Amino acid sequence: MRHKTISQVLFIFLAFPVLLILNTTRTVTAQVSTATPQLSPADKVAVKRFEQRVKDYVKLRSAVKAKLPKLSKDATPQQIETYRNRFEESMRTARAGAKPGDLFNTEGSDFIRRTLKTNFQGRDRVELREIVFDGETPAIKVRVNYPYPEPAALTEMPPTVLLNLPQLPPEVKYRFVGRNLLLLDRDNNVILDYMTNALP
Repeated sequence: MRHKTISQVLFIFLAFPVLLILNTTRTVTAQVSTATPQLSPADKVAVKRFEQRVKDYVKLRSAVKAKLPKLSKDATPQQIETYRNRFEESMRTARAGAKPGDLFNTEGSDFIRRTLKTNFQGRDRVELREIVFDGETPAIKVRVNYPYPEPAALTEMPPTVLLNLPQLPPEVKYRFVGRNLLLLDRDNNVILDYMTNALP
């Protein structure tokens, strides 16, 4: 009888940590699920279309780049700069007539604004604005199809922001300039598109 009682006590003692771990896992999973709600069908369509437009730009970019003279591995800084300028001019010609909204468009911009507003509230919103406005350069004119001036500050995107935005291919990057959200070519900082009032 005493042996049976000891066995029962040992079972409870050993099982309690396992139950505690399982309960904690359920709690964490619930929190994560709450923090990352599922996209609505309309949002999924908006994201898919936006990402496809960016992929179309990358396809055009690859075609333009393939026609340029190859850059030697031993190229001098001057040759690299010449290549970069030629690449930039060729892309500007290929995208003649490009204007704001060509990539972001209305549904894509609405989704991004809403996503940033939903995910950055309270202290998170204050910290994000502090990061962005710390590097703000209000005198800079933002123009599609032209490079963002190199001497001007570009605010790096916080990882928490990137996790909430549609994914980009390696050739393209997001950047904030004031409350505007830019799409830039990673090689030459050419502004592919921008949307206003993106920052909540």
